[in-house]
Amino acid sequence: MEIKEVEIKKPDDMNFILGQTHFIKSVEDLYEAMVNVPNAKFGIAFCEASGPCLIRAEGNDEELKKLAIDNAMAIGAGHSFIIFMRDCYPINVLNAIKNVPEVCRIYCATANPTKVLVYESNMGNEKGRAIIGVIDGYMPKGIEGEEDIKKRKEFLRAIGYKR
Repeated sequence: MEIKEVEIKKPDDMNFILGQTHFIKSVEDLYEAMVNVPNAKFGIAFCEASGPCLIRAEGNDEELKKLAIDNAMAIGAGHSFIIFMRDCYPINVLNAIKNVPEVCRIYCATANPTKVLVYESNMGNEKGRAIIGVIDGYMPKGIEGEEDIKKRKEFLRAIGYKR
């Protein structure tokens, strides 16, 4: 038994979603959830947990697809998936992803520096891995004050998420 930290390797401003799903069809259904966002570019990788135990991949951008495959290989946890996206944000697709019937959970949806905590164990003659949690960004540095509240509200209105 061993616990490992796997750092998500990506450009600093790139958003991704990390989750758990099941069934070989997951990668195709996740593709269908993502493709409905106009102009979104994305890459998906899914770690199959039985049979040939392959990393299944889809996407409409080869660079993002490779990024997803590389990170999925590093994580190596059965039935995990990772989606990297450009020209869209997790808020644009998260409900669609959660509504994919095979999706069991979402660990994070972020652009922050992220480490995935992975538990590795022997399962007979093979090894298995599970995601036990994520470190998403940094610890709080304080409590927001009046000026911070004002900046937050202005920012949300400036990007069109509040009126």
